[in-house]
Amino acid sequence: MQGKIYLVATPIGNLEDMTFRAINTLKEVDLIAAEDTRHTLQLLNHFEISKPMISYHRHNEEVKTDTLIEEVLSGKNIAIVTDAGTPGISDPGEEIVKVAIEKNIEVIPIPGACALINSLIVSGISTKEFSFYGFLPLNNKNRKNIFSKIAKENKTVILYEAPHKLQKTLQDILNLIGDVQACLVRELTKIHEEKIHGNISELIELCKEPKGEYVIILDLNKSNQEQEVDFSQMTLEEHYSFYEKLGLDKKDIIKQIAKDRNVAKNEIYQKFIK
Repeated sequence: MQGKIYLVATPIGNLEDMTFRAINTLKEVDLIAAEDTRHTLQLLNHFEISKPMISYHRHNEEVKTDTLIEEVLSGKNIAIVTDAGTPGISDPGEEIVKVAIEKNIEVIPIPGACALINSLIVSGISTKEFSFYGFLPLNNKNRKNIFSKIAKENKTVILYEAPHKLQKTLQDILNLIGDVQACLVRELTKIHEEKIHGNISELIELCKEPKGEYVIILDLNKSNQEQEVDFSQMTLEEHYSFYEKLGLDKKDIIKQIAKDRNVAKNEIYQKFIK
């Protein structure tokens, strides 16, 4: 009889956020796959849990997934935990779930802390619809492509950011999206938990020396902004300039203009090479 996989959410700071079900699950499984075994050992020691562990993180996920699946197929129950929060959300977990579904292995979520949801509900920004982008890519081209997508959003947008990258990301938001209303949530559930509200230019000034992990919530809901851009009222040159300011390269700009105007890409391309 094959085992099961449990995705166990762990605290994002305050250990009192560990649920009774999460504790009991970690006590009952045969093996714990941890993002950082040293970090998880501290958690297990706090709750007096002693279980075998295996390292399972972004850099060995492809290799270790097969190993863990074999263990489950042999009858072992496995818990997946990350350093903080819910597995699979900007953390390892997504890949093993895909394989488990293919193998007809039962995957059971053990709910708990999740930084993006808890930051959203205290932000004061609309919770009706939202898009989560996690950590932004480092590659400049990929980063610009993501920002071009975010700029078109008509809902609340949530990002994660490390302290040493916060100023650059806020500046990128200001330059590529605008001086929109936002909320920064810092050190959630910890001693120095803080919510900082304001538009992006204000947040840049307020966070000159950022400390701790940040969740950025952007208010891109149209009801709080200007009307949606009407491209039909723009000249082609104005349309091109709009996307150029978002950081798109010529190829992507032409592709997007063609999509906005519902015409062939070649038609737009011909106009710009004349």
